[in-house]
Amino acid sequence: QVQLVESGGGLVQPGGSLRLSCEASGDTLDHYTIGWFRQAPGKGREGVSCFSSHDGSTYYADSVKGRFTISRDNAKNTVYLQMNSLKSEDTAVYYCAADGTITAAEVCVPVYSYWGQGTQVTVSS
Repeated sequence: QVQLVESGGGLVQPGGSLRLSCEASGDTLDHYTIGWFRQAPGKGREGVSCFSSHDGSTYYADSVKGRFTISRDNAKNTVYLQMNSLKSEDTAVYYCAADGTITAAEVCVPVYSYWGQGTQVTVSS
């Protein structure tokens, strides 16, 4: 199975940028559909962006379209989430996840099989 570790979270001012990283071990991410999810206090987890290695498709939640970009570095077996023009509403714990059976990026819901521990993103002035 694959193990995932997130990093890159922190405190940033509105309008600022952060890049989150998700490093995988135990297996190559090329075998999985991968995603970024987030959970604000008192809220459920929601899909932010997902990518399918099966067909190359990408999904973005409407709330982050045009601001966030998901990418992958195969050599480092790492997935990134570049977050620009951050808003206070983006404050949440961000998780990366992987699944070996989901093949469509548009199925970007928190039912993935493997999860990292999360990294805190706080957007505040």
